Formats: sequence, C-alpha cells, structure tokens
Amino acid sequence: MGFFSFLKSMFSVSADTDIAIKYNGFSIVPTPIREGGQFRVAATITKGEGDTLQTHKFIRSDLVGSQSECAEVTIRKAKMTIDQLEDRLFR
Repeated sequence: MGFFSFLKSMFSVSADTDIAIKYNGFSIVPTPIREGGQFRVAATITKGEGDTLQTHKFIRSDLVGSQSECAEVTIRKAKMTIDQLEDRLFR
C-alpha cells in the first residue's frame, strides 16, 4: 500500500456510519478507520451549533473486525468518555 493510499484509508468514512447519535447534549458520528482487515474505533464528537460549535476527533487504539461492530463499540466508548469528561473533552 502506498503512502497516499494509507492516508486516504485513515480518513475514509463509510456511508452507513454517517448517522449522528445524540447523547447528553453531544452528537457522536462514528467514523471507523479501516486498517488492513480491521477497523479502528473513531468518531467525531460535537456540541453546540453555529458560533458555539465545538468539535473533538475521537480516536482509540481498539481494532474491531467488522465496520458495524466497530461503530457500536465507538458509540459505547464515546458515551463513556462524554460521561467522564463532559465539556473538558474540548480542551
């Protein structure tokens, strides 16, 4: 795999993971990152809108075998992180 192909795969998002999950005032969009035959747990977490919109790119070390399972794990871990950090997530 070439370097640019690797970069492209790092940031690719499947259409079926583009659904935002609302949780305690935050929005979680799972964005599993394909790595070989597995998927890395990743999401975009946002809060607010317009001028008050805050965004955090959530990436974990966990690798999961299927994209749909990865999206489920991502949502669970993102919710735990939101519960633990709340607005400190954006610091």
